[in-house]
Amino acid sequence: MTAKPVTLPHTWRPFGARMMGTALGVMLLVLTLAVWIAFGPDVRARFTVFQKSTLVFLGLIALGVWFALMRSRVSVDDQGVTVVNGYRTRHYDWSQIVAVNLRRGAPWAGLDLSDGTSISAVAIQSSDGSRAQQAVRDLRRLVVENTPAPPEG
Repeated sequence: MTAKPVTLPHTWRPFGARMMGTALGVMLLVLTLAVWIAFGPDVRARFTVFQKSTLVFLGLIALGVWFALMRSRVSVDDQGVTVVNGYRTRHYDWSQIVAVNLRRGAPWAGLDLSDGTSISAVAIQSSDGSRAQQAVRDLRRLVVENTPAPPEG
């Protein structure tokens, strides 16, 4: 079965990590609420405001990490490639991307740039298996198709 060719615009997002993050987050919330209820009113009454605030603060940190993972994406359009890793967004013209790779053992794809630097693309995670490999192939093809040829002369 061959995959349908990707056309512009297109967005890739991590699948397995998003599902696992959501499932673990829901389980943590349910477990926390169940334990809180199981404590009984006498034990709950002994918690100080500071202790309760600390638990809420830790929950907000976990929510922030989860939301950063949910935001991760790689989007392509006529203008180029936009990479969102957590809370940082970067846009690159097609001509700035030299290579797209997903090295063996690497957690996510990488983009090699024309200035000699590389960036991670957290949205394309190796844990997604063949889905990630197809995303890298599609992104490579789009880079080749949309990068203008250098001027002859």
